[in-house]
Amino acid sequence: MPASSKVIITCAVTGSIHTPSMSPYLPVSGEEIAQAAIGAAQAGAAIVHLHARKPEDGSPSQDPALFAAFLPKIKAETDVVLNITTGGAPTMQVAERLQPVLRYQPELASLNMGSMNFGLYGMLERFKTFQHPWERTYLAESDDRVFRNTFKDIACILQSCASFGTRFEIECYDIGHLYTAAHFIGRGLIKPPFLIQSVFGLLGGIGAHPEDVAHMKRTADRLFGSDYVWSVLGAGRNQMPVATQSLVMGGNVRVGLEDSLWSGPGRLARSNAEQVQRVRGLIEGLGLEVATPDEARAMLALKGREQVAF
Repeated sequence: MPASSKVIITCAVTGSIHTPSMSPYLPVSGEEIAQAAIGAAQAGAAIVHLHARKPEDGSPSQDPALFAAFLPKIKAETDVVLNITTGGAPTMQVAERLQPVLRYQPELASLNMGSMNFGLYGMLERFKTFQHPWERTYLAESDDRVFRNTFKDIACILQSCASFGTRFEIECYDIGHLYTAAHFIGRGLIKPPFLIQSVFGLLGGIGAHPEDVAHMKRTADRLFGSDYVWSVLGAGRNQMPVATQSLVMGGNVRVGLEDSLWSGPGRLARSNAEQVQRVRGLIEGLGLEVATPDEARAMLALKGREQVAF
């Protein structure tokens, strides 16, 4: 991975992991998601990673109509790179998960590199009261849920997006996922430069110990050389420690309420922008510079904000 003093901040503003009862600051409606993304961009995020939720109860949805409630507004008010999920939620099949990317043809989309256990049920120990019936069930049943991302699923996503030039935030939750990425690179379905997003601290994936982070980076360096851009996210309380290690190692960072609801021990983050501001302080404190959206586009060879379908 080439060294750079420019650091890309990605902000994942809502996701499908946390439920509305966990934080009053979690964006749910289209307007809330738009304002969260705009605030994150103004704070220094070059990329915003976007999921949609049903406004009536906050449950995850890949309905393209829900994405229409925030994509044009974010684009009109910022120059941030808009990254649409193909992960959706672990309860969804790939055809459903692909719908918004096929409709809107973004510059960037997320892509998970393997099937995995995706355990959210531990959050029931912290959160006891829920506003909506789906929330408790969604968490409790994750002890018997596999987030499906087969080789066929991954190839389907890559091939479906090839004609309109969307590139990918390649999400790797474990070492084996790096080898899966290398497999698809070898097949010519992923072309450099590519963004490897290493995910640490989710139950079912690699841990967040400094040795885990270092092992992921060493393996990616060996497999991909100078052809990739490395970024990390740490789940929950791991967010800032993992981000700090990445920065010291020459990497990039992802923050946001998808990955962590917190801004310190026992203190909820009041916005996505707050987390962006915190990690920006780390970046600048190390004498590094925050990449602008256009600098991120150049680093990742993205097609440009005018080449999307929204």
